[in-house]
Amino acid sequence: MYIGDIMKHIRSINKYECCLPEYLQHDLDAYKEGLKNNSSPIDCLWGELYGSINAALINDGAITPLQADYLRKKYLWKDDMEDDNGYQ
Repeated sequence: MYIGDIMKHIRSINKYECCLPEYLQHDLDAYKEGLKNNSSPIDCLWGELYGSINAALINDGAITPLQADYLRKKYLWKDDMEDDNGYQ
């Protein structure tokens, strides 16, 4: 991979999804993979992601309330993406 490709990839990552704690990134990646593969335990992956977002926000202070809200709306409450916070 060339440096130009790496920079394009970095710019393509939403600022709210950047620099997440390792456990949250792991659960987010697992959830995305579950959606992609139509995984049968998707409800379990959903719960893990939900819990990790809350833990990162409330217990660890590792993400901001805006990040938590963004992640919940983008991945957990997909039908509610039309919101008044201005991100999609």
